[in-house]
Amino acid sequence: MKIDLHRLLQDCGALLDGHFLLTSGRHSDRYIEKFRLLEQPDALDKVATAMTEDVRPEDVDVVLGAAVGGILIAGAVSRILGRRTLFTERVSGVMTLRRGFRLAPGERVLVVEDIVTTGGSVLELLKVVEQARAQVAGVVCLVDRSAGGLDFDAPSNTLLRLPIATWDPDTCPLCRQGVPLSKPGRTGKS
Repeated sequence: MKIDLHRLLQDCGALLDGHFLLTSGRHSDRYIEKFRLLEQPDALDKVATAMTEDVRPEDVDVVLGAAVGGILIAGAVSRILGRRTLFTERVSGVMTLRRGFRLAPGERVLVVEDIVTTGGSVLELLKVVEQARAQVAGVVCLVDRSAGGLDFDAPSNTLLRLPIATWDPDTCPLCRQGVPLSKPGRTGKS
């Protein structure tokens, strides 16, 4: 199922303009508030269906996402694939499986992520898979907002590439202009 994710994000009011502190620590003049999309069951189903389009259920044992936004996406994707869902949480700044969740050695794991800028959270999820001696079946991202695209050294798919400028805080033109900084959707990332 091909979807126009850019249009869907616009229609849901998920594309915001302003001065934002991203989870990566970088600043941007645009922000994607994924929860405006994820709060709509029909939109979430469309996104999850599109994310599974190139995934063979028999190649996946577990779908893994990161709290908080990744829980909804991972759950929707796993429902379509008929596979178990796990999510990680940050404990003292480290991505960790909690709540009794376990990955068994050799299990094939599909990593799902919402919005990537630097890919740091995906790399942390991949580390969790590696530490469990499980196998990465692939990586599927909702939106890649990086300038040049990201390589996770695994089969990967992104529904929408939407390069959006980001800056280190010390070189941010919006900071120099005195534009107030907004901190939406902050996670426990250090």
